[in-house]
Amino acid sequence: MQALHYTRAAQLPDILAQRIVILDGAMGTMIQRFKLGEAQYRGEGYTGPDGAGDRFKDFAYDVKGNNELLSITRPDVIRDIHERYLAAGADLIETNTFGATTVAQEDYHMAELAREMNLRSAQLARAACDKYSTPDKPRFVAGALGPTPKTASISPDVNDPGARNIDFETLRAAYYEQTEALVEGGADVLLVETIFDTLNAKAALFAIDEFFEKSGERLPLIISGTVTDASGRILSGQTVTAFWHSVRHSRPLAIGLNCALGATLMRPYIQELNRVAEDTFISCYPNAGLPNPMSDTGFDETPEITSRLVHEFAAEGLVNILGGCCGTTPDHIGAIAKAVADVPTRKMFYPAEA
Repeated sequence: MQALHYTRAAQLPDILAQRIVILDGAMGTMIQRFKLGEAQYRGEGYTGPDGAGDRFKDFAYDVKGNNELLSITRPDVIRDIHERYLAAGADLIETNTFGATTVAQEDYHMAELAREMNLRSAQLARAACDKYSTPDKPRFVAGALGPTPKTASISPDVNDPGARNIDFETLRAAYYEQTEALVEGGADVLLVETIFDTLNAKAALFAIDEFFEKSGERLPLIISGTVTDASGRILSGQTVTAFWHSVRHSRPLAIGLNCALGATLMRPYIQELNRVAEDTFISCYPNAGLPNPMSDTGFDETPEITSRLVHEFAAEGLVNILGGCCGTTPDHIGAIAKAVADVPTRKMFYPAEA
């Protein structure tokens, strides 16, 4: 199989072969620290030229909690979060687009803004990366494509197993729009993340491939699933091995796991991926342990604990990309970067013809 030739971030495979690459941490956790109210989500408190002014002042529905809207209304908040993660040592930062699809934005009656959210989010991340990049340490924008709140392969009605609240074509169209805007805004990498339903992910991968074919662009692709409980399966029922074989045709630069479990419980599933995905880089960005409403971040683990746990992954030779998900902060990312700075990256099996 011939190696892929990327039109962006072409040096990233070589960097991954040389050292462990650091991904940023949670966006939502950091946004919560700003304690923004309804008025701030609508744009109050920011008067910069790239803000929204009074555009959403009289919007008919509540928007608090719609974090993706902040890329339009409060770019100062998103810019600050990106720069904090970059200052902590992140090589890759995710765009603020986890829920920026028409499907997810329907919950806020803002589906028509999805494209703009992706474009602005990618532009903000691009500017932050350009500010912090150096020849010795380039920084990359990972365009984040989240799972949406709907599932194409599981019924929402326990009394009707055949019922569905979304179809493949609707997902494909939503992901195509998202991909196009992320790339236009300056994304270097595409990250299909927190996958709990492989069929949703396949819609995203189909849309990405369709975009590549139409545009002539080809960006490195990272695919990250989420194991939801101790069964070792994603929500739609596949084991980690089955999940890998379902998506490997898309030839990702990296395959990995994120979110649901903290590092301790995630370890056996990262070990499993390490065994089956021999010719692909491995990523891992767990939550900061398990939820704890009494904690400042909402999760159990301090930066010292999380960094020690993921250092064990690195020392075992399991990973090429490390970062954090829910409950992680720039302090967590800084501690992870320091902990694995001198640890060799996972060695990958290269087919002779690659």
